[in-house]
Amino acid sequence: MRILLIEDDPLLGDATEAGLSHDGYTVEWMHNGDHGDSALRNESFDGVVLDLGLPGKSGLDILQAMRGRNDTTPALILTARDSIEDRIKGLDSGADDYLIKPFDLDELSARLRALIRRAAGRSSPLIEIATVVLDPATHLVTLNNETVNLSQREFSLLQLLMEAAPRVLSRSYLEEHLYSWESDVGSNVLEVHIHNLRKKLGKTFIHTIRGVGYRVEEESE
Repeated sequence: MRILLIEDDPLLGDATEAGLSHDGYTVEWMHNGDHGDSALRNESFDGVVLDLGLPGKSGLDILQAMRGRNDTTPALILTARDSIEDRIKGLDSGADDYLIKPFDLDELSARLRALIRRAAGRSSPLIEIATVVLDPATHLVTLNNETVNLSQREFSLLQLLMEAAPRVLSRSYLEEHLYSWESDVGSNVLEVHIHNLRKKLGKTFIHTIRGVGYRVEEESE
């Protein structure tokens, strides 16, 4: 899952980026509101975490601009402003959730999982397709009730595909959501991960749609 973090505090931003990355998120960190707004206009994200008091465009302005162009990306506000008025203003500007600084990184990760789950139209915290069950909270995957050991990148790729099923996800979309801008991604890295997942989950679980991308079928062959 690809998260846009918009936070100008270097210590808090660094800790948040590290914590979310440890939980398997791909994090793009923007240090001011103008750059954050530009990233949202030109890239796709699974969620955005932003401060309100930012240099350049404010967090409220970013939220209002997002919703004004029908950008439905789940948005969570991180802020030290804890008055009821500030919370109402943030939620009315388009935020989906609100977390007061200082905050617990595990709680932030859990709130993001809930926002992404709701955005995908799922009520259950588990993602189940055929006999494969994926738990985003514990990073546990089972096949026929047996645990499947995956690397962090394999898990993230599988989660993207299962969240989107039965839609086809392009190679470029998958690479954007698996790797940050700074990552040096080899030309066949994605194919290697797909190959490994097929070995562990069955060769027909992930389908290649030639010239388009990959998808997981609701029912594997």
